[in-house]
Amino acid sequence: MKKSKVVFYGIKYFPSKGGTSRVAENIISQLKDKYDITILCYKNKMAKTHMDGVNVVEFSQWPGGSLGALLYFLKSALYLKFRRFDLIHLHKIDAAFFLPLFRRKTKIIATSHESAYLRDKWSSIEKWYLQKAEKIFLKSSATLTCISNPLTKIYNNGSSDKVTYIPNGITINDEYKEKEAIELLEKYQLQAGEYYFFAARRIMKTKGCHTMLEALDKLQFKGKIVVAGDLSHTKEYVGELKAKYKHLNVIYPGYIGDLPLLLTLIKKARLFIFPSETEGMSIMLLEAASTLTPILASDIKENKEVFDNEHLTFFEDQNSSHLAEQIQFIEANQLETKIKAQNALSHIKTKYDWANIANYYDQIYQQTIN
Repeated sequence: MKKSKVVFYGIKYFPSKGGTSRVAENIISQLKDKYDITILCYKNKMAKTHMDGVNVVEFSQWPGGSLGALLYFLKSALYLKFRRFDLIHLHKIDAAFFLPLFRRKTKIIATSHESAYLRDKWSSIEKWYLQKAEKIFLKSSATLTCISNPLTKIYNNGSSDKVTYIPNGITINDEYKEKEAIELLEKYQLQAGEYYFFAARRIMKTKGCHTMLEALDKLQFKGKIVVAGDLSHTKEYVGELKAKYKHLNVIYPGYIGDLPLLLTLIKKARLFIFPSETEGMSIMLLEAASTLTPILASDIKENKEVFDNEHLTFFEDQNSSHLAEQIQFIEANQLETKIKAQNALSHIKTKYDWANIANYYDQIYQQTIN
């Protein structure tokens, strides 16, 4: 039987660099034997050989940050407009701006990962564009999905079911990189079980790193803190962090794109702190939970939609004093936090396994195509 042709549009990185691209990569991995899948992405020497059975179409990465990304989405959209696929699976609100180009051309599923304009990194013009793209997304005739249940409820406004909630998931394969992790720890004179860990794709204000460092400053913390993430995106903010908290023992290794290495470093940490102020549904939080390292997270609704107090410890969002109190609580109750970590792992295995979640996408693919 001939496979339906499905193309993924709106993804920049393949192999993934976390976030949206990790979601798409997992969906593709689960469904590539059932569908003839093509992914559009930036040029990368590993892209074409990254995953067997997947067609890869690469485009040069345009310079200019968000303007470069806009041009990439436009060029990708024009490529699709003149080619035949049974289904386009669009990811990210950013790319939804170009949905009108595909009107009446083919079947489309569009997936929102967050209201991106809530991030602090955007200028007023960029926020206008993202808000406009979200309106186009909601008014389109595409089959709409969203990875965040709270955001899905906002989209549907209590009286509609236009947008379907399908959560993110995780594939737990226990792949760790001990040798590489030990080498990195030795480079920064770190000891397993003695450092706190923070990680994000990009270090920006809404990820809450400043709240964490302020809390540790209040505790006069003498231990080591690893802040892993791209430092180039909001240079002014990162500069302020480094200047204000230079008396703390903070290590900035940059973005760690190798997922098994990142998970190994989290696994060896004493505590994973996730102080993000806004999320869609964080893949990073799911991945951290897979390592059995205790987690202290902000109590934003997106985090509490996935986990509860049986799985990890929460602190009041943007409240550094309460974060400091919760760090002290965790240090004084190690057995309880280890039990929570075990509960969190069991929880994600049961509820957020990609093999199960991919079935929802399979069903919605079939319904949309037919």
